[in-house]
Amino acid sequence: MKESYEEDPTSHLDPESCAGLRKGTGEALTGANTGEVLNPEIKWSGLPTSLSETEGNTAADETVSPRPSPRGRRPSACVETSGMGTGRSPRPPSVQPVERATKVSGQTVAMNEVGKSDESVVSEKPSNEDLPLWVWAKEEAERRDSAKRNSAREGTPRTQCRKHGAIPVLDWVHEKAKKDRKVRFTSLFHHLELSRLRRCFMRLHPKAAPGVDRLGWKEYDTQRDERLQSLHRRVLEGKYRGLPSRRVYIPKPDGRQRPLGVAALEDKIVQSAVVEILNAIYENDFLGFSYGFRPGRSPHRALDAWATALHERNVRWVLDADIRGFYDTISHEWLMRFLQHRIADPRILRLIQQWLKAGVLEDKEWKPTEEGTPQGATISPLLANVYLHYVFDLWADHWRKHGATGEVVIVRYADDIVMGFSHREDAQRFLDEMRKRMEKFQLALHPEKTRIVRFGPFAREDCRKYGEGKPGTFAFLGFTHISARTHRGKFLLMRTTVAKRQRAKLHEIAQQLRTRCHDPIPEQGAWLRQVLNGYYNYHAVPTNSRALGAFRRDVTRSWCRALRRRSQRHRLPWSRMQKLCARWLPANRIRHPWPQERFHATTQGKSRVR
Repeated sequence: MKESYEEDPTSHLDPESCAGLRKGTGEALTGANTGEVLNPEIKWSGLPTSLSETEGNTAADETVSPRPSPRGRRPSACVETSGMGTGRSPRPPSVQPVERATKVSGQTVAMNEVGKSDESVVSEKPSNEDLPLWVWAKEEAERRDSAKRNSAREGTPRTQCRKHGAIPVLDWVHEKAKKDRKVRFTSLFHHLELSRLRRCFMRLHPKAAPGVDRLGWKEYDTQRDERLQSLHRRVLEGKYRGLPSRRVYIPKPDGRQRPLGVAALEDKIVQSAVVEILNAIYENDFLGFSYGFRPGRSPHRALDAWATALHERNVRWVLDADIRGFYDTISHEWLMRFLQHRIADPRILRLIQQWLKAGVLEDKEWKPTEEGTPQGATISPLLANVYLHYVFDLWADHWRKHGATGEVVIVRYADDIVMGFSHREDAQRFLDEMRKRMEKFQLALHPEKTRIVRFGPFAREDCRKYGEGKPGTFAFLGFTHISARTHRGKFLLMRTTVAKRQRAKLHEIAQQLRTRCHDPIPEQGAWLRQVLNGYYNYHAVPTNSRALGAFRRDVTRSWCRALRRRSQRHRLPWSRMQKLCARWLPANRIRHPWPQERFHATTQGKSRVR
């Protein structure tokens, strides 16, 4: 079966072919990118970004003309457009003022005019004795007149800072990427400067697990300047080589093991710097319904957008899709082709290729990686978003505008996708075409986690009408979504913690309490308070109070059993245990507002659900 649109954005060999399909497309669910830019250089500039405005495109024949750089400084980035053959932006013609033309002859424009006289040069300050007391506080000296043959405007400061409104270099990259969606950046490598590497190192977690080099943050910090200078020199000279990732496994809620790749410390630093540079480009391209691992966005932003869509749009069917083993099955060949749509700097592409081919080290045995990205590396989330942007986002946005017969809303967080449809026929047809689409790019949908369920404000009436029983439920980002009703009979989206994940978390806490049972009670209480606060910060959403109360009770019982095992004759009555819980364990209160209120507050009316 042919796909439902005419052109496939990834089937052309021309890297600029995908960007051409973006012309005129709007944001999918939220109307605009509503997150904030992580890079402080972009945030401080004050320029309008794609995170606060809707997407716009320039004509295909337009070129990006950078502002002239100050004398002695190289340009922030070189770009390549479809109408240029040299691969660099044309330099704007220099305009000489009229005053400079007459400077050679030693004359000025107004020198021989009638009635003109020289300006005063010496400034005069009146004496304090001649002024009343109330004037002293705001006393000002007489200002000097402007110097001859100089412009009246103030000179530009030599340093770029927020006070004078100077624009950092990455803002130029962001502005060029926003003006022209077909531009290809040919010079980005020089942004890997020493100051950026230092900032990326300081943002790393000091207690993060070390990689194959067994070098921790604190040990690296003892000789930070020398090590960072050596790293920067090796990067610029092309002598830097990425190390393999150290393979570790963490338990999943279903009992299986999730493989992770822990990168070396210097690899984390360089990858963070590259991510910071590439985010200035790709944040203009990513669509609004993409929320996974993006600056200024979080799982709760995705949950708010989905809840708002269910309340405000005509959603009767929900497609819950999950890509099986996504991070382990990403095609390196397709990924590099997707990156070349925007990145034309071979040195940046060579760095990414090194990290993809570095392999993993498991049980002191090196294993090559022919496909996939190491889940746990700093650059993996960005590469995954770029891959799904071309494989799913652009295709799904085009399909719902040209192939759907009803309304379609989309929310994607990494490889977890939920979609709302007005008609079941649209949902089933989209699912069939999505399977073929994923197979084309060496991906596959999870057969058990991908399904279509009746859901939404009209689900109960439809189930009663067709005799189908209760509406279905589905899990998204750790919460089970249920179609419920308020006491007034209105639709209520009930979200409760997934039972499987809650049991796994309780089992983990019980094991930790057994190992800490002989620690002083204040240390155990402080640790439990930290664990419960972290759990409540994510799961304490409206309509989840019952699950939070059950979680706190189970933690109390586990702590009581651990304390009674400290001695064969326990002397801890339940009344004493209740006092300890009241002293150390936080109350299970709701910490998040209603999703619709927060969604409209964060978007401030600039982005509507559609």
